[in-house]
Amino acid sequence: MKKIFTSFVIFMGALGSIQAQDDAAELAKKLANPIASLISVPFQNNTDYGIGDWQGTRNTMNIQPVVPISITKDINLITRMVLPVVTQYNITAPGEKQAGLSDAVVSAFFSPVNSEKLTWGVGPALLLPTGSNDYLTTKKFGMGPTAVALKQTNGWTIGGLVNQVWSVAGNADRPDVSQMFVQPFLVYNWKSGAGIGANMEWTQNWKASTSTVWLNPTFSAVTSLGKQKTQFVVGPRFNLAAPDGGKADWGWRAVLIFLFPK
Repeated sequence: MKKIFTSFVIFMGALGSIQAQDDAAELAKKLANPIASLISVPFQNNTDYGIGDWQGTRNTMNIQPVVPISITKDINLITRMVLPVVTQYNITAPGEKQAGLSDAVVSAFFSPVNSEKLTWGVGPALLLPTGSNDYLTTKKFGMGPTAVALKQTNGWTIGGLVNQVWSVAGNADRPDVSQMFVQPFLVYNWKSGAGIGANMEWTQNWKASTSTVWLNPTFSAVTSLGKQKTQFVVGPRFNLAAPDGGKADWGWRAVLIFLFPK
């Protein structure tokens, strides 16, 4: 009887481990999808070194809450905000420092609930002049379209996100904004919830005719901090293109994501 009980405990423990892996795999799959029906609060920290003529340093903490809202049984609205908190040294001049909020981008994606072959969403993107320092803000309110599309199969997620924003109001003394952001991404997740991937972030300033391109390889894992489900992401950053005097030598990214599964 004792052996039967022991075997039962071992079986239940293994079953719990399998269930935990399944949960982690499902969470990792949803996290690879920018418009999944999953509430998450990512804190994405980017630190970049050797910027420009004065070898400056910039740290950007992007606070990126994602909240899905069920509009109908067939349509979800996925809201996403990116609020940067920036600290930079030796960027504008030797010995100079700027710190504070930069401008926020708020996106809303209308996405079909049951899109089996291709997951997609479209909607508006808003530029909000939340910057608290003259060097960190456009002082412009802007808007434009945004879209995302992706395919998930056999642990792979491949897709891309794009938005285009034009300024429509704000400080008349500041240059108008016409800016496109393109982000293709590729991720592979194992059943454990661990993953490897990369994305490219291309920002095109049409007014200044400048391009900024980053390549971000990443390694990720899903785990629990107590009862709180979390994902950790880390990887290097490579600045492939930047305006004159603005290119970084190298950088790194670390992300902590708090997950709130339904």
